[in-house]
Amino acid sequence: MSHSPAITRRNFVATTARLGAFAAAVPNIIPRSALGQAGQPGANSRIQVGLVGCNGMGRGNLANCAKFPDVVVTASCDVSKQRRDAVAAQHKDTCKTYADFRELVARKDVDAVINATPPHWHTLVAIAALEAGKDLYTQKPMTLHLGESIAIRNAVKKLNRVCQVGTQIHASENYRRVVELVRAGCLGKVGVVRTFNVMNQGPEGVGHQPPDTKKPDDLDWDFWCGPAELIPFNSILFTGSYHHGSWMAYSGGWTPNMAAHIIDLPIWALDLGYPTEVSSVGGRYIIKDDGDAYDHQEILWRYPNCTMTWMTSLTNSYGFDLHGDPKRQRRLGIYFHGVNGTLYANYGEHRIIPEGDYLNDFILPDVAKRKQAKDWTARVLYNHKELKPVADTIPPSPGHEREWLDCIKTRQQPSCTPEYHSRLDICVVLSLLSLKLGRSIKFDPKTQQIVGDPVAAKLSVPKYRSPWKFPEKYLHV
Repeated sequence: MSHSPAITRRNFVATTARLGAFAAAVPNIIPRSALGQAGQPGANSRIQVGLVGCNGMGRGNLANCAKFPDVVVTASCDVSKQRRDAVAAQHKDTCKTYADFRELVARKDVDAVINATPPHWHTLVAIAALEAGKDLYTQKPMTLHLGESIAIRNAVKKLNRVCQVGTQIHASENYRRVVELVRAGCLGKVGVVRTFNVMNQGPEGVGHQPPDTKKPDDLDWDFWCGPAELIPFNSILFTGSYHHGSWMAYSGGWTPNMAAHIIDLPIWALDLGYPTEVSSVGGRYIIKDDGDAYDHQEILWRYPNCTMTWMTSLTNSYGFDLHGDPKRQRRLGIYFHGVNGTLYANYGEHRIIPEGDYLNDFILPDVAKRKQAKDWTARVLYNHKELKPVADTIPPSPGHEREWLDCIKTRQQPSCTPEYHSRLDICVVLSLLSLKLGRSIKFDPKTQQIVGDPVAAKLSVPKYRSPWKFPEKYLHV
């Protein structure tokens, strides 16, 4: 029996034609201030993009923008000279380098900023860019604290900027098909959603820094730590986003990084708002490395009409129905448990398991007649052509970064604005607070406040290390 997905793919001709129009000419660089309408690049202008945080994800986001002829890279910023210079070398005719993000966002030859710093920096860099009049692509996790999530969301709205949060999987065809199936009622009422992200680093985790390791001479480590705790230089922490997940102060652990991608699907498909209660348990049970983050976490999010769960493990990579080959690797998944059936999915595929004959109304008649056949369940599970067609209501994405670039020109908001993404982000940051305090957190979606727990409410707004200050003015806009 084949387990290959049978997911209908859309025709990308229209999208390709639209993007191909950009290739007709490579226009001159025209700063936005010189255009007829402020903030609206014209047809003959190029969007001037600056990158803050010149490591893996940032360089990937930048490459996805720079490949288009209506984009020019004008600035790179990183506290590591080696990293910022490496980006500039790829765009040597146009790109200037900066060690301080405040200098980059002040430039008139930067229209839009990609914020790919470590998570503990996301809020300050994002708001500095927005206040400087720049449009923003900010990587996930959007924030690490409730106050930060509210501040970024409010700043984007108040300052009227275009902002996309970097959950690139939101642009995938697979996610779109799942959303359409769920919204078409195929599963019936969904009472529970289960989500997970697992891997197996072994007891050694990310390891230990050699005792004689020295900080690179071209790195400002104090600036790298920024508003978070200043600790001695650690080369493993500095390596990149995978390693950041082992330190709480700089990442919040692995859940903020991965849950943003994974719970996005059920929140989108079920149009979930904000949770009313969040409970989290877990700890650092097995791993002994230089980090301090949990190696297991379980979360329960309560909504008015359903619950959603999350499981993460760094020491066991079992992936349930999505497991595949029995070897150590990162696995993830989402389960929608509905009255008519269960749909499970990951980034690239989805399957449906029917609940007896409850799914019959959604099966093509010729299949329904064969429902007694031995392979009936398998056919519904592994061959989506056997389901009645569901209307394609969500158009194909031109690409997550391309969507952002298009919106910079049209002044429309993209699909993953902070307004939308805060539904995901607040789920995650409240789970971190619940884990820290060892108790459930109740949340009022209307007032956007923690209920009946003044200690939790106080901790939800971070205290930054001096001289950095949290932008409290955006908590109430």
